[in-house]
Amino acid sequence: MPDFNLNLFKIGFIPITLIDILDIVLIAYILFKLYHFLQGTRAIQMTAGLVIILLMSFLVNLFNLRGMIWIFDNLRTIWLIAFVIVFQPELRRILLYIGQAPLIRRFFKMGGTHVIDEVVKACFELSKRGFGGLIVMARDAGLRGIIESGQRMQADVSTPLIISIFNPLSPLHDGAIVIYNDVIESAKCILPLSESDKLEPWLGTRHRAALGLSEESDAVIIVVSEETRRISVAMNGKLNRNLDENELKDFLEDAFRFSG
Repeated sequence: MPDFNLNLFKIGFIPITLIDILDIVLIAYILFKLYHFLQGTRAIQMTAGLVIILLMSFLVNLFNLRGMIWIFDNLRTIWLIAFVIVFQPELRRILLYIGQAPLIRRFFKMGGTHVIDEVVKACFELSKRGFGGLIVMARDAGLRGIIESGQRMQADVSTPLIISIFNPLSPLHDGAIVIYNDVIESAKCILPLSESDKLEPWLGTRHRAALGLSEESDAVIIVVSEETRRISVAMNGKLNRNLDENELKDFLEDAFRFSG
């Protein structure tokens, strides 16, 4: 068995072992993934502020500024609570990302292909008719708050029903429908709007709402544009635009781990 604590080389008087190198690689990978996760969100600016505070804490200890040290020491517990509150959406996304690893997701297949087929048909029928649509397909994360913001339905998923909901003459056409466990749980739901600066300014409220929910949950959100009649899908904070029928079906089957 190899000795992982064997000294490989030294930097000055500090010995470096294989474990140290592995530790550095893991930390670098985690920091890279965190940066990739937070890039383009408000959290990246908050992270910069947190780094400044940590740097100030280091400096006041370095120069032995007793008054500032007392303040920082007494605020330490408050910072921990504030960190959890401020970064709550990002922490939830990180936990969801970990939970979606292939090794874990393979044990949590949901629903049936019938629902996907009905949703895909409905989306392209809405597109043909020039109706806008916003469809949330929940996965592992609960969307209770989103569901309760709309009109409860508890209806089976079907193409005609989805089309009738998003008919501009329907009182339910504004907002989103939420599909969970093969059932349309609610319609006219309110979704959080994304504040990402990467979205083109001409994209409307539906696209911002889809991206906003995808930044805070693991749901798949489909957008049918009323203006362009194009279909897009938001998932994990990314917006995939201009999908055709086969691409949309493949995307949903992959998201829910169906085999075809």
